[in-house]
Amino acid sequence: MPATAMNHFTILTDKLDQTLAFYAEYLDLHPGARPPFKFPGAWLYARDGNEPILHVIAGQQKDVLVKGVIDHMAFTGRDLPAMLTKLKSKGIEYDLRQLPAYGTWQLFFFDPNDAKIELDFDPSEYSAAA
Repeated sequence: MPATAMNHFTILTDKLDQTLAFYAEYLDLHPGARPPFKFPGAWLYARDGNEPILHVIAGQQKDVLVKGVIDHMAFTGRDLPAMLTKLKSKGIEYDLRQLPAYGTWQLFFFDPNDAKIELDFDPSEYSAAA
């Protein structure tokens, strides 16, 4: 049976509180229901979602955390001007590109664990990036 949708991404961290604060501030993702695992972490939900879209696993030292082969995780965003203002005000480096032929604005930046995040914005948000 083929896959029909992305279920979630998982991030490994040695900075649980900082990671949760980052995703709350920049992606509006918040902890919700999670099974009673024997290790620390959180399942993060979009404000209007019923399913967790980002799992955070903590409890390991940084030297044993291993980067995998996934380059980045992508989310759909809204309000490109506000996001650019927020990133600039916090001194977070980013790369903004417009997808050729489609016009989608792609905004790339990194979380506290060096995981690359992509936020995709509608082409109509052009004036924000011009």
